[in-house]
Amino acid sequence: MFREINGLPGHVLVIHAAVVFVPLLAVLAAAYGLLPRWRPRLGWAVAALAVVTPIVTWMATESGEALEDALREKGYPPQILDQVHEHAEYGGTLLWFTVGLAVAALLLLLVTRNDDRVSRLPSWAPLLLTVVVVVLGVASLVYVYLTGDTGAQAVWGGTL
Repeated sequence: MFREINGLPGHVLVIHAAVVFVPLLAVLAAAYGLLPRWRPRLGWAVAALAVVTPIVTWMATESGEALEDALREKGYPPQILDQVHEHAEYGGTLLWFTVGLAVAALLLLLVTRNDDRVSRLPSWAPLLLTVVVVVLGVASLVYVYLTGDTGAQAVWGGTL
């Protein structure tokens, strides 16, 4: 399913969405938590990104696994496959950080709503979730960089 799209490796096409959406979710969710006056303007974007970004990241991971399998089938040398495996490990970690960030962002959206049920929550709940969002956002940004860098080094560094 993710191996090829119109004859091109699916991974090459899908990764660009993850490279854009993960940082957008990290930055906008952090801004939503840290800048309460911006919440009415950012809420819809954070909600949409929190739903779409993990899906896109999962698609990038799955298409990457399909590409890795294709490289194995073509008999690429072990040193290249090791580099691809390192890239895949970073991508797998990125997926989990992205899912955590998305869940934390959605919870932050919920606890900052003007609702009677929300008003019964402790006053520190939005602050705690903001800290979680910022930490997971930074981790996601680090892993977007590490994943992208190892992938780019494998492709453009003369490996593939």
